[in-house]
Amino acid sequence: MDRGRLASLVLRVGVAFAFIYAAVAGFVDPDSWMGYFPDFVRVVPETTLLTLWGILQIILALWIISGKKIFIPSVAASLSLAGLILENLGAMDIIFRDVTILAATISLAIQNIPQHPRQS
Repeated sequence: MDRGRLASLVLRVGVAFAFIYAAVAGFVDPDSWMGYFPDFVRVVPETTLLTLWGILQIILALWIISGKKIFIPSVAASLSLAGLILENLGAMDIIFRDVTILAATISLAIQNIPQHPRQS
């Protein structure tokens, strides 16, 4: 495996780990994770919200690990992290690592921008 492919794999696994960890932790200890959701989505019952969010995170993580057409899940992951960061700026001492994960998902998206053939 060449260095570029190995680096991409390490980046994808690292990002996926963060998403899977958060999903599982949300299932195990929902009270510790509900506070990161903005008020406007808390109209959904907490258990339902965390279950749906956890499933989405696991799907994104597995798709990113697969390495297949990962531009879409990388952008989706970037948007979810950007939203989390913006909604929780007052908790930067807790979410500062999410900025790094956001940079990683943006990097994955940039590396995997779909190439369109040039039109003559």
